[in-house]
Amino acid sequence: MGMSPKARHKARSFAMQAIYQWQLTGDALNHIEAQYLVANSHHKVDWDFFKALLHGVPEHLTEIDSHIEQASNDRSLKEINPVELSILRLAIFELMHRIDVPYKVVINEYVDLAHTFGAEEGHKFINGNLDKIAKLTRKVEMGL
Repeated sequence: MGMSPKARHKARSFAMQAIYQWQLTGDALNHIEAQYLVANSHHKVDWDFFKALLHGVPEHLTEIDSHIEQASNDRSLKEINPVELSILRLAIFELMHRIDVPYKVVINEYVDLAHTFGAEEGHKFINGNLDKIAKLTRKVEMGL
């Protein structure tokens, strides 16, 4: 039985906060993962998906970050709001490595998170960048 879209959304939301924490503190991923599992065990969350995202971003970081630099016209990663950076990193991981998730779903989900957690106009920055990156990573799906 598949997890509900809501359980997936929660997984992305927690993964975003966990990656943000990892960027900020450099704490061990397993330590951060355990914190989230313990603190949120009462929520209906797709925890397998959460773990895949949390561990996938650091594993593919070099590749992910080069996509960000390309899409944001060589803006340094340091100039990107840290919340938006964690959102972009997760979204790009999904675009590249979770072909099972349609690109439109990926973009909508992370633009949504940018609305919730990001800066005022952050969702536009996220949307624009993910649009460019989807064109590179999901050519077949987009029929390009």
